[in-house]
Amino acid sequence: MSCFSHPDRHKVAVFVRDGLLPIELGIAHRLFGQARSLDGELLYDVVTCTLKPGAVRTDIDVTIDVVNGPDALGEADTVVIPASDDDYEPLDRVMNPDLAAALKRIRPTARIASICTGSFVLAAAGLLDGLCATTHWRSVEQFRALYPKVRLDPDVLYTDAGRILTSAGVASGIDLCLHMIRSDYGSAVANEVARGTVVSPHREGGQAQFIARPVPEIQASSTGKAREWALGHLDQPLTIADLAAVESVSIRTFTRRFRQEVGTSPLQWLNEQRVERARALLEETDLTIDHVATRSGFGTAASMRQHLHAVLSVSPSAYRATFRGSSTACG
Repeated sequence: MSCFSHPDRHKVAVFVRDGLLPIELGIAHRLFGQARSLDGELLYDVVTCTLKPGAVRTDIDVTIDVVNGPDALGEADTVVIPASDDDYEPLDRVMNPDLAAALKRIRPTARIASICTGSFVLAAAGLLDGLCATTHWRSVEQFRALYPKVRLDPDVLYTDAGRILTSAGVASGIDLCLHMIRSDYGSAVANEVARGTVVSPHREGGQAQFIARPVPEIQASSTGKAREWALGHLDQPLTIADLAAVESVSIRTFTRRFRQEVGTSPLQWLNEQRVERARALLEETDLTIDHVATRSGFGTAASMRQHLHAVLSVSPSAYRATFRGSSTACG
């Protein structure tokens, strides 16, 4: 009997281990479980599974009862592997034979994603060899020592190498799940899930911006008002001076505060927002490429083509035709 009750939906198996961080299990269920079509139909069927059904220890003072065993992995379209507190002290690169056998149940066509140090499991299984991947910044050196064949990028929130995806710390699991939802069903569905979860559909910067650093001097104001204003005027030729004027500060002060708060420069942020706007318009409207370029603030189709190719490695027309509802792979 199938572990999934709705075989017509995209099947997601969340594979948990002893030492589970409950928040990461909740991330996968909450985000995939909210995704609905424009007709209101649920798009994913999500189940939890483990090596041996029964009580699974967490890293807090509760256990969870998991009824599904590793058979669910063989049915899943997407497998999500959250972290375990055991990941933080892997003594060697030898994988538990039962865990290795369970992973072999995953179909060759299924997508596999890790949250936080769940990437250690993928690396130990050899699934990340030669691929771009990430993990929690605290575990970077340990990961590199154990798995030198992996192209580890410690400065991103998540990576997408096609079939295999990884995310950094706990909260970046949200970013990764939204990315997968967007890849499956487009930005409109992903944005609605983000809205229902009260999170940003897309976070700028990488995990380096969240690593402890000296606290900056007290700021008289933030840059939030300028960012909100910019999103309403993306179709216009905006400058740093325009944004600084919204906050009534100098360009130098604004730029410094912006980088402290957002983790990137104002111009880089504007480019990212314009790419996101262009993607949404290409996915959701029948506007011509020229009109999409104008509405997203690139001005010309040539300029938009250059920026989209730098981020997505495809042209606007190819994105619309082939990647509608898709997203870029790890570069």
